[in-house]
Amino acid sequence: MSAEVAAGAVAAPEAPAAPAALPEEFAHYPLRTTRRGHFWIAGERVPGERGTVQRAPLFVEWEAPAEITRPYPIVLVHGGGGQITDWRGTPDGRPGWADLFVDAGYLVYLVDRPAHGRSWAHPEVVGEPGAQFSYEMAIGLFDTEIPGHDQSLWSGGIGDPMLDQLTAGMGFLPADLAESHRMDQDRISRLLDRIGPAVLVTHSAGGPSGWLVADARPGLVKAHVAIEPMGPPFHEFGPGVRLDWGIAAAPLTYDPPVTDPAELEASPGEHRLPALEGLPVVVVVGETSPFTAWAPLMVEYVNAAGGSAEFLNLGDHGVHGNGHAMMLERNSDAAVVPILDWIARIR
Repeated sequence: MSAEVAAGAVAAPEAPAAPAALPEEFAHYPLRTTRRGHFWIAGERVPGERGTVQRAPLFVEWEAPAEITRPYPIVLVHGGGGQITDWRGTPDGRPGWADLFVDAGYLVYLVDRPAHGRSWAHPEVVGEPGAQFSYEMAIGLFDTEIPGHDQSLWSGGIGDPMLDQLTAGMGFLPADLAESHRMDQDRISRLLDRIGPAVLVTHSAGGPSGWLVADARPGLVKAHVAIEPMGPPFHEFGPGVRLDWGIAAAPLTYDPPVTDPAELEASPGEHRLPALEGLPVVVVVGETSPFTAWAPLMVEYVNAAGGSAEFLNLGDHGVHGNGHAMMLERNSDAAVVPILDWIARIR
């Protein structure tokens, strides 16, 4: 034993480091008490280069308030090239719609559609990817020059930090739109098999998922909120990329039965979509979005096929100046209120 130790001269322990400080830019986020987790809906097992691999699973996050007060969960389905983060926060750092749904008493599920976000998909097993989402595409879709569109956060063009935040979360769609829609239908239908009846809230290119899942699981879809859904009916987005089945690229169940989707366009109104009969549906648009031009055509198509879809323009509810991505714009908190009011009517 050394003389120092024997004399009790043991070195004092270092003082613990100070707790990390929350950056000031995040301090405005409200402190919330929720439960939160995640799981996967598996994709197909297929041969890969090094053995059996999984093809395009569905990544699912869930969040619940301390007390769930609403009868049906919400399933949030993002648009083309997007991911769960579209619902999690805004480019300028405010809480997103997912928080607002949870705070309104809903159990909320968020999905990364197959081949998007964390739903990994190697091209060798899922198919050729489409083009990367460009800044120019973002400007054309989300920053339109329609008069009155004044809620955009990213109006500075390429080089605008808000546009950087927006496009950073945008990837690409599978080149095969019909297969992309089929995978959405399969995975989200199996999600409902696990969680039970739910309200689907879809955006843009996620819109066909709502029609397709309702077709596959009519008893489990309690309502479909289609926010600026992909359209108009039968639209062709490029060579071989078309909504062949009217409001989706993958097959829907029509009555009388349809084997060749060309019959649908040739005989409008003669085929019904039994799964949509009696299903509450609302098609939502921003007041100054280019989608206002054709979204009413989606309502007309659904209703001609036996549905009972409503049309909701945010401007008619006192929420003005929104474009295609109202959940990411300056007044996103106000933009969700008419949607929450509509869903609250579902029984």
